[in-house]
Amino acid sequence: MKADFLVIGSGIAGLSFAIKAAEHGSVTLITKNEVLNSNTAWAQGGISAVLPEALRDPGDTVEKHISDTIDAGAGLCNERAVRAIIEEGEQTIDELVSWGSDFDQKGDRYSLGREGGHSNRRVLHSKDTTGHEIASSLLETAHKTPGLTILADHMAIDLITTDKLGSVTDDRVVGAYVLEKATGEVHILQADRVVLATGGCGKIYLYTTNPDSATGDGIAMAWRAGARIANMEFIQFHPTCFYNPAATGPEARSFLISEALRGEGAVLLNDKGEDFTLGYDERGSLAPRDIVARSIDTEIKKTGASCVYLDITHKPEGFIAERFPFIHRTLLEFGHDAEKTPIPVVPAAHYQCGGVVAKPDGSTNLRGLFVIGEAACTGLHGANRLASNSLLEGNVMARKALATMITHLGSGKLAPAPPIPEWEHGDTAPPDELVNIYHNWDEIRRTMWDYVSIVRTDKRLLRASFRLRNLAREVRDFYWGYRVNSDILELRNLVTAASLVVDCAMQRKESRGIHYTLDYPRTDPRFRQDTIICRP
Repeated sequence: MKADFLVIGSGIAGLSFAIKAAEHGSVTLITKNEVLNSNTAWAQGGISAVLPEALRDPGDTVEKHISDTIDAGAGLCNERAVRAIIEEGEQTIDELVSWGSDFDQKGDRYSLGREGGHSNRRVLHSKDTTGHEIASSLLETAHKTPGLTILADHMAIDLITTDKLGSVTDDRVVGAYVLEKATGEVHILQADRVVLATGGCGKIYLYTTNPDSATGDGIAMAWRAGARIANMEFIQFHPTCFYNPAATGPEARSFLISEALRGEGAVLLNDKGEDFTLGYDERGSLAPRDIVARSIDTEIKKTGASCVYLDITHKPEGFIAERFPFIHRTLLEFGHDAEKTPIPVVPAAHYQCGGVVAKPDGSTNLRGLFVIGEAACTGLHGANRLASNSLLEGNVMARKALATMITHLGSGKLAPAPPIPEWEHGDTAPPDELVNIYHNWDEIRRTMWDYVSIVRTDKRLLRASFRLRNLAREVRDFYWGYRVNSDILELRNLVTAASLVVDCAMQRKESRGIHYTLDYPRTDPRFRQDTIICRP
Protein backbone atom coordinates (compact mmCIF):
# COMPACT_ATOMS: atom_id res chain seq x y z
CA MET A 1 0.00 0.00 0.00
CA LYS A 2 1.31 3.44 -0.90
CA ALA A 3 0.21 6.93 0.15
CA ASP A 4 1.50 10.47 -0.09
CA PHE A 5 1.40 10.73 3.72
CA LEU A 6 1.58 8.00 6.37
CA VAL A 7 0.39 9.02 9.86
CA ILE A 8 0.99 6.76 12.85
CA GLY A 9 -1.23 7.69 15.79
CA SER A 10 -4.76 9.02 16.26
CA GLY A 11 -4.63 11.70 18.97
CA ILE A 12 -5.08 15.41 18.32
CA ALA A 13 -1.73 15.68 16.52
CA GLY A 14 -2.26 12.74 14.17
CA LEU A 15 -5.89 13.49 13.33
CA SER A 16 -5.28 17.23 12.87
CA PHE A 17 -2.45 16.51 10.47
CA ALA A 18 -4.34 13.83 8.55
CA ILE A 19 -7.41 16.00 7.99
CA LYS A 20 -5.38 18.90 6.64
CA ALA A 21 -2.92 16.75 4.65
CA ALA A 22 -5.77 15.09 2.76
CA GLU A 23 -6.22 18.41 0.94
CA HIS A 24 -2.80 17.84 -0.63
CA GLY A 25 -2.64 14.11 -1.32
CA SER A 26 -3.61 10.65 -0.17
CA VAL A 27 -3.30 9.95 3.56
CA THR A 28 -3.19 6.65 5.41
CA LEU A 29 -3.56 6.89 9.19
CA ILE A 30 -2.92 3.82 11.32
CA THR A 31 -3.63 3.30 14.99
CA LYS A 32 -2.91 0.15 16.93
CA ASN A 33 -6.24 0.01 18.75
CA GLU A 34 -9.54 1.80 18.22
CA VAL A 35 -9.11 5.39 17.11
CA LEU A 36 -10.31 6.98 20.35
CA ASN A 37 -7.83 5.05 22.49
CA SER A 38 -5.34 7.87 23.02
CA ASN A 39 -4.01 10.28 25.63
CA THR A 40 -5.96 13.00 23.84
CA ALA A 41 -9.27 11.19 24.35
CA TRP A 42 -8.44 10.66 28.03
CA ALA A 43 -7.50 14.31 28.68
CA GLN A 44 -9.82 16.02 31.14
CA GLY A 45 -8.66 19.53 31.99
CA GLY A 46 -8.64 21.45 28.73
CA ILE A 47 -6.59 23.31 26.15
CA SER A 48 -4.76 26.55 26.90
CA ALA A 49 -4.98 29.52 24.55
CA VAL A 50 -5.03 33.29 24.74
CA LEU A 51 -8.17 34.35 22.90
CA PRO A 52 -8.93 37.68 21.18
CA GLU A 53 -8.89 40.57 23.63
CA ALA A 54 -12.66 40.79 23.91
CA LEU A 55 -12.92 37.11 24.90
CA ARG A 56 -9.84 36.56 27.09
CA ASP A 57 -9.41 36.90 30.85
CA PRO A 58 -8.83 40.59 31.65
CA GLY A 59 -5.12 41.31 31.77
CA ASP A 60 -4.08 38.13 30.00
CA THR A 61 -1.70 38.33 27.03
CA VAL A 62 0.19 35.98 24.75
CA GLU A 63 3.39 37.21 26.38
CA LYS A 64 2.11 36.14 29.81
CA HIS A 65 1.28 32.68 28.46
CA ILE A 66 4.79 32.47 27.01
CA SER A 67 6.28 33.61 30.33
CA ASP A 68 4.24 31.05 32.32
CA THR A 69 5.38 28.27 29.97
CA ILE A 70 9.04 29.25 30.26
CA ASP A 71 8.79 29.59 34.04
CA ALA A 72 7.32 26.09 34.35
CA GLY A 73 10.03 24.69 32.07
CA ALA A 74 12.76 25.44 34.65
CA GLY A 75 15.29 26.96 32.29
CA LEU A 76 15.18 24.43 29.45
CA CYS A 77 12.44 25.81 27.22
CA ASN A 78 13.42 26.93 23.75
CA GLU A 79 11.88 30.40 23.69
CA ARG A 80 11.67 30.41 19.91
CA ALA A 81 9.70 27.16 19.97
CA VAL A 82 7.51 28.36 22.85
CA ARG A 83 6.65 31.54 21.00
CA ALA A 84 5.97 29.73 17.70
CA ILE A 85 3.45 27.42 19.36
CA ILE A 86 1.81 29.71 21.93
CA GLU A 87 1.20 32.46 19.37
CA GLU A 88 -1.13 30.14 17.43
CA GLY A 89 -3.51 29.51 20.33
CA GLU A 90 -6.34 31.56 18.84
CA GLN A 91 -5.90 29.86 15.45
CA THR A 92 -6.02 26.44 17.08
CA ILE A 93 -9.30 27.13 18.86
CA ASP A 94 -10.85 28.50 15.67
CA GLU A 95 -9.75 25.39 13.77
CA LEU A 96 -11.02 22.94 16.38
CA VAL A 97 -14.37 24.74 16.55
CA SER A 98 -14.63 24.60 12.75
CA TRP A 99 -14.19 20.81 13.04
CA GLY A 100 -17.01 20.54 15.55
CA SER A 101 -15.36 20.82 18.98
CA ASP A 102 -17.74 22.38 21.50
CA PHE A 103 -16.22 24.26 24.44
CA ASP A 104 -18.16 25.41 27.51
CA GLN A 105 -19.50 28.96 27.39
CA LYS A 106 -21.04 31.53 29.71
CA GLY A 107 -23.33 33.59 27.56
CA ASP A 108 -21.42 34.60 24.43
CA ARG A 109 -17.97 34.02 26.00
CA TYR A 110 -15.97 30.88 26.53
CA SER A 111 -15.80 29.65 30.11
CA LEU A 112 -12.11 29.78 30.98
CA GLY A 113 -10.48 27.69 33.71
CA ARG A 114 -7.17 28.11 35.49
CA GLU A 115 -4.64 25.41 36.26
CA GLY A 116 -1.32 25.19 38.10
CA GLY A 117 1.40 27.52 36.82
CA HIS A 118 -1.00 29.75 34.82
CA SER A 119 -1.15 33.40 35.85
CA ASN A 120 -4.61 33.84 34.29
CA ARG A 121 -7.68 31.89 33.32
CA ARG A 122 -6.97 30.70 29.77
CA VAL A 123 -7.96 27.02 29.71
CA LEU A 124 -10.91 26.18 27.48
CA HIS A 125 -12.79 23.04 28.42
CA SER A 126 -15.76 20.87 27.68
CA LYS A 127 -16.86 20.00 31.21
CA ASP A 128 -14.20 17.50 32.35
CA THR A 129 -14.00 15.48 29.13
CA THR A 130 -12.29 18.02 26.91
CA GLY A 131 -9.98 15.54 25.26
CA HIS A 132 -12.82 13.19 24.36
CA GLU A 133 -14.81 16.09 22.90
CA ILE A 134 -11.88 17.14 20.71
CA ALA A 135 -10.95 13.61 19.66
CA SER A 136 -14.54 12.71 18.80
CA SER A 137 -15.09 15.80 16.67
CA LEU A 138 -11.79 15.25 14.86
CA LEU A 139 -12.67 11.63 14.18
CA GLU A 140 -16.07 12.59 12.81
CA THR A 141 -14.40 15.13 10.54
CA ALA A 142 -11.77 12.59 9.47
CA HIS A 143 -14.42 10.06 8.45
CA LYS A 144 -15.92 12.71 6.15
CA THR A 145 -12.58 13.71 4.61
CA PRO A 146 -11.95 12.45 1.07
CA GLY A 147 -8.55 10.88 0.50
CA LEU A 148 -8.08 9.88 4.15
CA THR A 149 -7.96 6.17 4.99
CA ILE A 150 -8.01 5.12 8.66
CA LEU A 151 -6.75 1.65 9.59
CA ALA A 152 -7.56 0.76 13.20
CA ASP A 153 -5.95 -2.24 14.91
CA HIS A 154 -2.83 -1.84 12.79
CA MET A 155 0.45 -1.53 14.69
CA ALA A 156 3.66 -0.18 13.23
CA ILE A 157 6.59 -2.53 13.79
CA ASP A 158 9.48 -0.42 12.49
CA LEU A 159 10.23 2.43 10.15
CA ILE A 160 11.76 1.59 6.79
CA THR A 161 14.74 3.73 5.81
CA THR A 162 16.88 3.80 2.69
CA ASP A 163 19.90 3.16 4.93
CA LYS A 164 18.39 -0.16 6.00
CA LEU A 165 17.70 -0.91 2.33
CA GLY A 166 21.36 -0.48 1.45
CA SER A 167 21.56 3.14 0.28
CA VAL A 168 24.74 4.91 1.34
CA THR A 169 24.01 8.35 -0.11
CA ASP A 170 20.39 9.14 0.68
CA ASP A 171 19.23 8.16 4.18
CA ARG A 172 15.55 8.89 4.51
CA VAL A 173 12.31 7.30 5.70
CA VAL A 174 10.22 5.58 3.03
CA GLY A 175 7.48 3.88 5.06
CA ALA A 176 6.88 1.30 7.75
CA TYR A 177 6.25 -2.38 8.33
CA VAL A 178 2.79 -2.66 9.89
CA LEU A 179 1.14 -5.57 11.71
CA GLU A 180 -2.53 -6.18 10.99
CA LYS A 181 -3.59 -7.46 14.40
CA ALA A 182 -6.69 -9.36 13.25
CA THR A 183 -4.78 -11.55 10.76
CA GLY A 184 -1.23 -11.46 12.06
CA GLU A 185 -0.04 -10.41 8.62
CA VAL A 186 2.65 -7.78 8.15
CA HIS A 187 2.16 -5.19 5.40
CA ILE A 188 4.40 -2.58 3.81
CA LEU A 189 2.93 0.92 3.98
CA GLN A 190 5.08 3.07 1.74
CA ALA A 191 5.26 6.87 1.96
CA ASP A 192 7.96 9.49 1.55
CA ARG A 193 6.39 11.59 4.30
CA VAL A 194 5.90 9.75 7.59
CA VAL A 195 4.42 11.36 10.71
CA LEU A 196 4.84 9.82 14.14
CA ALA A 197 2.05 11.03 16.44
CA THR A 198 2.14 8.10 18.83
CA GLY A 199 2.01 9.87 22.19
CA GLY A 200 4.08 9.07 25.24
CA CYS A 201 5.31 6.17 27.33
CA GLY A 202 3.35 6.35 30.59
CA LYS A 203 2.90 2.57 30.74
CA ILE A 204 6.57 2.09 31.57
CA TYR A 205 5.42 2.99 35.09
CA LEU A 206 3.35 0.98 37.53
CA TYR A 207 1.05 3.93 38.22
CA THR A 208 0.05 6.17 35.35
CA THR A 209 -2.89 8.21 34.12
CA ASN A 210 -2.28 7.00 30.56
CA PRO A 211 -4.22 4.33 28.68
CA ASP A 212 -2.61 0.92 28.19
CA SER A 213 -1.66 1.94 24.65
CA ALA A 214 0.94 4.48 25.85
CA THR A 215 3.96 2.20 25.38
CA GLY A 216 6.45 4.57 23.76
CA ASP A 217 6.08 3.05 20.29
CA GLY A 218 7.05 6.13 18.29
CA ILE A 219 10.09 6.97 20.41
CA ALA A 220 11.35 3.40 20.19
CA MET A 221 10.82 3.17 16.43
CA ALA A 222 12.49 6.52 15.80
CA TRP A 223 15.44 5.52 18.01
CA ARG A 224 15.94 2.27 16.13
CA ALA A 225 15.78 4.20 12.83
CA GLY A 226 18.53 6.59 13.92
CA ALA A 227 16.62 9.65 15.14
CA ARG A 228 18.06 11.71 17.98
CA ILE A 229 16.34 11.54 21.39
CA ALA A 230 16.33 14.27 24.06
CA ASN A 231 15.23 14.97 27.64
CA MET A 232 13.60 11.63 28.37
CA GLU A 233 14.51 12.07 32.04
CA PHE A 234 11.66 14.59 32.29
CA ILE A 235 8.61 12.43 32.93
CA GLN A 236 5.85 14.54 34.42
CA PHE A 237 3.92 12.97 37.27
CA HIS A 238 0.39 14.25 37.66
CA PRO A 239 -0.14 15.05 41.33
CA THR A 240 -3.66 13.66 41.57
CA CYS A 241 -4.55 10.19 40.40
CA PHE A 242 -7.44 8.55 42.26
CA TYR A 243 -6.12 6.20 44.94
CA ASN A 244 -8.20 3.07 45.18
CA PRO A 245 -6.30 -0.09 46.21
CA ALA A 246 -9.31 -2.26 45.33
CA ALA A 247 -9.57 -0.88 41.78
CA THR A 248 -9.45 -3.33 38.90
CA GLY A 249 -9.07 -2.65 35.19
CA PRO A 250 -6.89 0.00 33.52
CA GLU A 251 -9.40 2.85 33.74
CA ALA A 252 -9.96 2.31 37.45
CA ARG A 253 -6.25 2.10 38.19
CA SER A 254 -5.44 5.12 36.05
CA PHE A 255 -8.29 7.47 36.82
CA LEU A 256 -7.09 11.04 36.65
CA ILE A 257 -8.49 13.73 38.91
CA SER A 258 -8.10 16.82 36.76
CA GLU A 259 -5.92 19.73 37.82
CA ALA A 260 -8.91 21.86 36.97
CA LEU A 261 -10.41 20.92 40.36
CA ARG A 262 -7.54 22.76 42.02
CA GLY A 263 -8.10 25.62 39.59
CA GLU A 264 -11.65 25.81 40.95
CA GLY A 265 -10.49 25.89 44.56
CA ALA A 266 -9.82 22.28 45.60
CA VAL A 267 -7.07 22.00 48.22
CA LEU A 268 -4.63 19.18 48.97
CA LEU A 269 -4.65 17.93 52.55
CA ASN A 270 -2.57 15.37 54.45
CA ASP A 271 -4.10 12.65 56.63
CA LYS A 272 -4.34 15.18 59.49
CA GLY A 273 -6.46 17.52 57.37
CA GLU A 274 -3.63 20.06 56.97
CA ASP A 275 -2.94 22.05 53.79
CA PHE A 276 0.66 20.86 53.56
CA THR A 277 1.47 22.26 50.10
CA LEU A 278 1.97 25.81 51.41
CA GLY A 279 5.03 24.50 53.24
CA TYR A 280 6.64 23.71 49.87
CA ASP A 281 5.54 26.63 47.70
CA GLU A 282 3.65 29.88 48.33
CA ARG A 283 1.28 28.99 45.48
CA GLY A 284 0.17 25.95 47.43
CA SER A 285 -2.02 23.52 45.51
CA LEU A 286 -1.72 25.66 42.36
CA ALA A 287 2.06 25.46 42.09
CA PRO A 288 3.46 23.81 38.93
CA ARG A 289 3.03 20.06 38.74
CA ASP A 290 6.62 19.11 39.54
CA ILE A 291 6.48 20.99 42.84
CA VAL A 292 3.06 19.65 43.82
CA ALA A 293 3.88 16.04 42.89
CA ARG A 294 7.15 16.17 44.81
CA SER A 295 5.46 17.72 47.85
CA ILE A 296 2.88 14.90 47.86
CA ASP A 297 5.60 12.27 47.52
CA THR A 298 7.55 13.84 50.39
CA GLU A 299 4.46 14.13 52.57
CA ILE A 300 3.49 10.48 52.01
CA LYS A 301 6.99 9.27 52.84
CA LYS A 302 7.23 11.56 55.88
CA THR A 303 3.88 10.52 57.37
CA GLY A 304 3.76 6.90 56.22
CA ALA A 305 0.30 7.48 54.78
CA SER A 306 -0.84 5.69 51.62
CA CYS A 307 -2.16 8.86 49.98
CA VAL A 308 -3.17 12.47 50.45
CA TYR A 309 -6.59 14.03 49.92
CA LEU A 310 -8.04 16.54 47.50
CA ASP A 311 -10.78 18.50 49.23
CA ILE A 312 -13.49 20.30 47.26
CA THR A 313 -16.30 19.69 49.75
CA HIS A 314 -16.52 23.42 50.56
CA LYS A 315 -18.11 24.10 47.19
CA PRO A 316 -21.91 24.48 47.01
CA GLU A 317 -23.96 21.33 46.59
CA GLY A 318 -24.21 20.34 42.94
CA PHE A 319 -21.09 22.25 41.85
CA ILE A 320 -18.99 19.15 41.17
CA ALA A 321 -21.77 17.38 39.33
CA GLU A 322 -22.25 20.44 37.12
CA ARG A 323 -18.60 21.41 36.46
CA PHE A 324 -17.01 17.96 36.57
CA PRO A 325 -19.78 15.49 35.68
CA PHE A 326 -17.50 12.74 34.40
CA ILE A 327 -15.24 12.79 37.45
CA HIS A 328 -18.22 13.01 39.81
CA ARG A 329 -20.05 10.13 38.11
CA THR A 330 -16.97 7.91 37.89
CA LEU A 331 -16.05 8.45 41.54
CA LEU A 332 -19.60 7.53 42.55
CA GLU A 333 -19.21 4.30 40.57
CA PHE A 334 -16.10 3.61 42.65
CA GLY A 335 -18.09 4.30 45.83
CA HIS A 336 -16.79 7.81 46.55
CA ASP A 337 -18.85 11.02 46.80
CA ALA A 338 -16.49 13.99 46.32
CA GLU A 339 -19.19 16.42 47.51
CA LYS A 340 -19.12 14.83 50.95
CA THR A 341 -15.57 13.61 51.55
CA PRO A 342 -12.11 14.54 50.19
CA ILE A 343 -10.78 12.42 47.31
CA PRO A 344 -7.82 10.11 48.09
CA VAL A 345 -5.08 10.79 45.52
CA VAL A 346 -1.48 9.88 44.68
CA PRO A 347 0.89 11.08 41.95
CA ALA A 348 1.14 9.00 38.77
CA ALA A 349 3.17 9.17 35.56
CA HIS A 350 1.33 11.48 33.20
CA TYR A 351 3.32 13.15 30.43
CA GLN A 352 6.58 12.69 28.57
CA CYS A 353 8.27 16.08 28.18
CA GLY A 354 11.16 14.72 26.13
CA GLY A 355 11.09 12.58 23.02
CA VAL A 356 12.37 12.60 19.47
CA VAL A 357 14.34 15.78 18.78
CA ALA A 358 12.15 17.87 16.50
CA LYS A 359 11.80 21.44 15.39
CA PRO A 360 8.46 23.15 16.07
CA ASP A 361 7.38 21.89 12.64
CA GLY A 362 8.11 18.31 13.67
CA SER A 363 11.06 17.77 11.32
CA THR A 364 13.83 15.48 12.56
CA ASN A 365 17.37 14.53 11.56
CA LEU A 366 15.89 11.79 9.35
CA ARG A 367 14.63 13.15 6.06
CA GLY A 368 10.96 12.45 5.55
CA LEU A 369 10.30 11.69 9.24
CA PHE A 370 8.23 14.13 11.25
CA VAL A 371 7.31 13.68 14.90
CA ILE A 372 4.50 15.74 16.43
CA GLY A 373 2.67 15.91 19.74
CA GLU A 374 3.86 14.19 22.91
CA ALA A 375 6.33 11.96 21.06
CA ALA A 376 8.33 15.03 20.01
CA CYS A 377 10.81 17.12 21.96
CA THR A 378 10.46 20.62 20.48
CA GLY A 379 11.64 22.71 23.41
CA LEU A 380 8.14 23.83 24.33
CA HIS A 381 8.02 22.02 27.67
CA GLY A 382 11.62 22.17 28.80
CA ALA A 383 12.05 20.41 32.13
CA ASN A 384 8.35 20.52 33.05
CA ARG A 385 5.17 20.95 31.02
CA LEU A 386 2.74 23.75 31.81
CA ALA A 387 -0.72 22.27 32.24
CA SER A 388 -2.99 22.13 29.17
CA ASN A 389 -0.26 23.12 26.70
CA SER A 390 -0.10 19.63 25.19
CA LEU A 391 -3.35 19.68 23.20
CA LEU A 392 -2.38 23.08 21.85
CA GLU A 393 1.05 21.79 20.83
CA GLY A 394 -0.38 18.79 18.98
CA ASN A 395 -2.65 20.88 16.77
CA VAL A 396 -0.11 23.62 16.08
CA MET A 397 2.66 21.17 15.20
CA ALA A 398 0.35 19.37 12.79
CA ARG A 399 -0.19 22.60 10.85
CA LYS A 400 3.47 23.52 10.83
CA ALA A 401 4.58 20.02 9.81
CA LEU A 402 2.27 20.01 6.83
CA ALA A 403 3.43 23.46 5.71
CA THR A 404 7.05 22.30 5.77
CA MET A 405 6.27 19.10 3.90
CA ILE A 406 4.42 20.90 1.15
CA THR A 407 7.26 23.40 0.76
CA HIS A 408 10.26 21.09 0.92
CA LEU A 409 9.05 17.57 0.19
CA GLY A 410 6.79 18.02 -2.78
CA SER A 411 6.24 15.25 -5.27
CA GLY A 412 8.99 14.73 -7.79
CA LYS A 413 11.78 16.00 -5.54
CA LEU A 414 12.86 12.62 -4.20
CA ALA A 415 14.65 9.81 -5.96
CA PRO A 416 12.73 6.52 -6.13
CA ALA A 417 13.25 4.37 -3.06
CA PRO A 418 15.07 1.06 -3.43
CA PRO A 419 12.83 -2.02 -3.57
CA ILE A 420 11.40 -2.85 -0.14
CA PRO A 421 11.55 -6.56 0.74
CA GLU A 422 8.46 -8.27 2.10
CA TRP A 423 8.40 -9.07 5.79
CA GLU A 424 9.87 -12.47 6.56
CA HIS A 425 8.21 -14.38 9.37
CA GLY A 426 10.58 -17.27 8.95
CA ASP A 427 9.86 -20.47 10.86
CA THR A 428 8.95 -18.72 14.06
CA ALA A 429 5.89 -19.87 15.90
CA PRO A 430 3.39 -17.85 17.93
CA PRO A 431 4.52 -17.36 21.53
CA ASP A 432 3.46 -20.36 23.61
CA GLU A 433 3.49 -18.75 27.05
CA LEU A 434 2.23 -15.19 27.22
CA VAL A 435 2.81 -15.23 30.97
CA ASN A 436 6.52 -14.59 30.30
CA ILE A 437 5.69 -11.45 28.32
CA TYR A 438 3.33 -10.18 31.03
CA HIS A 439 5.91 -10.91 33.71
CA ASN A 440 8.54 -8.85 31.87
CA TRP A 441 6.05 -6.01 31.33
CA ASP A 442 5.30 -6.00 35.07
CA GLU A 443 9.01 -6.07 35.97
CA ILE A 444 9.73 -3.08 33.72
CA ARG A 445 6.92 -1.06 35.30
CA ARG A 446 7.87 -1.93 38.87
CA THR A 447 11.55 -1.25 38.22
CA MET A 448 10.77 2.18 36.81
CA TRP A 449 8.37 3.01 39.65
CA ASP A 450 10.77 1.92 42.39
CA TYR A 451 13.96 3.44 40.97
CA VAL A 452 13.11 6.10 38.36
CA SER A 453 9.99 7.89 39.53
CA ILE A 454 9.51 11.22 41.35
CA VAL A 455 12.67 11.06 43.49
CA ARG A 456 15.84 9.44 42.14
CA THR A 457 19.41 8.61 43.17
CA ASP A 458 22.47 7.40 41.27
CA LYS A 459 22.21 3.98 42.95
CA ARG A 460 18.56 3.61 41.98
CA LEU A 461 19.32 4.56 38.38
CA LEU A 462 22.21 2.08 38.19
CA ARG A 463 19.98 -0.70 39.51
CA ALA A 464 17.32 0.19 36.96
CA SER A 465 19.87 0.28 34.14
CA PHE A 466 21.22 -3.17 35.05
CA ARG A 467 17.76 -4.74 35.27
CA LEU A 468 16.59 -3.16 32.03
CA ARG A 469 19.67 -4.43 30.16
CA ASN A 470 18.86 -7.96 31.27
CA LEU A 471 15.22 -7.52 30.32
CA ALA A 472 16.19 -6.13 26.92
CA ARG A 473 18.09 -9.34 26.16
CA GLU A 474 15.05 -11.44 27.08
CA VAL A 475 12.81 -9.25 24.95
CA ARG A 476 15.14 -9.63 21.97
CA ASP A 477 14.78 -13.40 22.33
CA PHE A 478 10.99 -13.01 22.23
CA TYR A 479 11.14 -10.75 19.20
CA TRP A 480 13.43 -12.97 17.14
CA GLY A 481 12.23 -16.30 18.47
CA TYR A 482 8.50 -15.99 17.91
CA ARG A 483 6.09 -14.71 15.30
CA VAL A 484 5.46 -11.04 16.12
CA ASN A 485 2.25 -9.97 17.78
CA SER A 486 1.18 -6.74 19.48
CA ASP A 487 2.20 -7.96 22.96
CA ILE A 488 5.76 -8.67 21.87
CA LEU A 489 5.99 -5.41 19.94
CA GLU A 490 4.73 -3.33 22.87
CA LEU A 491 7.10 -5.10 25.25
CA ARG A 492 9.99 -4.36 22.88
CA ASN A 493 9.05 -0.69 22.75
CA LEU A 494 8.48 -0.48 26.51
CA VAL A 495 11.95 -1.70 27.41
CA THR A 496 13.48 0.65 24.83
CA ALA A 497 11.57 3.69 26.11
CA ALA A 498 12.35 2.84 29.74
CA SER A 499 16.04 2.47 28.92
CA LEU A 500 16.06 5.86 27.19
CA VAL A 501 14.57 7.47 30.31
CA VAL A 502 17.26 5.91 32.50
CA ASP A 503 20.10 6.77 30.12
CA CYS A 504 19.06 10.41 30.02
CA ALA A 505 18.52 10.59 33.79
CA MET A 506 21.99 9.21 34.46
CA GLN A 507 23.53 12.01 32.42
CA ARG A 508 21.82 14.83 34.31
CA LYS A 509 23.83 15.46 37.49
CA GLU A 510 21.46 18.03 38.96
CA SER A 511 17.83 18.50 39.96
CA ARG A 512 15.78 20.50 37.50
CA GLY A 513 12.03 20.61 36.91
CA ILE A 514 10.55 17.14 37.18
CA HIS A 515 13.94 15.42 37.38
CA TYR A 516 14.81 15.37 41.07
CA THR A 517 17.74 13.43 42.53
CA LEU A 518 18.82 13.28 46.16
CA ASP A 519 22.47 13.08 45.06
CA TYR A 520 22.31 16.44 43.29
CA PRO A 521 19.41 18.32 44.94
CA ARG A 522 20.29 21.72 43.47
CA THR A 523 19.96 23.11 39.98
CA ASP A 524 23.36 23.46 38.31
CA PRO A 525 23.76 26.06 35.52
CA ARG A 526 26.31 23.78 33.84
CA PHE A 527 23.43 21.45 32.94
CA ARG A 528 21.21 24.11 31.45
CA GLN A 529 21.10 22.22 28.17
CA ASP A 530 19.14 19.40 26.60
CA THR A 531 20.17 15.81 27.23
CA ILE A 532 20.59 14.51 23.68
CA ILE A 533 21.47 10.90 22.94
CA CYS A 534 22.17 9.21 19.61
CA ARG A 535 22.64 5.62 18.55
CA PRO A 536 26.32 4.67 18.17
